[in-house]
Amino acid sequence: MIHPRIALRTAAAYAMLAGVTAASAHVTLPPGGATVGSDYNAAFRVGHACEGAKATTGLAVRLPKGFVLSDAQERKGWKLDVQKSKGDGEVRWTAETAQNALPGSERAEFVLRGKVPGTPGPLWFKVLQTCDVGSVDWAEVPASGNSTAGLKSPAAKVEVVAQGVATVDVRDGWVRQSVPGQSGTGAFMKLTAPTGTKLVSISTPAAGIAEVHEMKMEGDTMKMRELTGGLDLPAGQTVELKPGGYHVMMMDLKGALAKGATVPMTLKFEDAKGVKTALDVTLPVGAPEGADAAGSMHQHKH
Repeated sequence: MIHPRIALRTAAAYAMLAGVTAASAHVTLPPGGATVGSDYNAAFRVGHACEGAKATTGLAVRLPKGFVLSDAQERKGWKLDVQKSKGDGEVRWTAETAQNALPGSERAEFVLRGKVPGTPGPLWFKVLQTCDVGSVDWAEVPASGNSTAGLKSPAAKVEVVAQGVATVDVRDGWVRQSVPGQSGTGAFMKLTAPTGTKLVSISTPAAGIAEVHEMKMEGDTMKMRELTGGLDLPAGQTVELKPGGYHVMMMDLKGALAKGATVPMTLKFEDAKGVKTALDVTLPVGAPEGADAAGSMHQHKH
């Protein structure tokens, strides 16, 4: 029987791993989740105009039920209109002139703030983007699950997670396959913390020891060391664990890891205030297409 806390962590991890592959052309929220009942800065990223258009002239965000708006950030040259109603509402930005519109070649963020619900789960913000020619309603929500894969115009999403569950976004994770008798291997991923934290420890039933290591050149020699103080994850910055750099070193393997298998892993974090959180993820064995699988991995003798 799976403990409810573990189930919540696992659900959040799958959501963050599966739902972060939206194309850059979509109107999206920053990577990472939000803790139940917490204040949340929703920064809607717009980096394109509508198809066939030259500029974005308006953005209207429909607030989902359960989200309590506190304020919205004004933009110079844009009119801000906030419509509040019980349980939902809308925030609208409209360019006051054509010169103030957002060119399709530029990126910008439209920010509002509020409190997320006290229940874990995905929170979907439907966004109407208006352009000099036409409009796009980013409002599609998956019929089941949290993945927006296959949706043409997905709504923007933030995953609301339970207390104790890390809000760190994990994507593109994988484990290098191993052969019988091999004692160690590496795991890789991209981590983005919305509010900043530190990866302090890792555990997995697939290995007796799992540590964050760093490989780097010192003079003419490639040296490797354990990050005993943890790996810093600055707010909003993606930190990549990859071959030849930061990586998870798995030692004392319990068995060979064949391509196509999966490896459960628990990541533990601690922020500047000493708040500890954890996230359970499941990583596939074998480098994904396009990944840099090169780079030597040191073997540990026991």
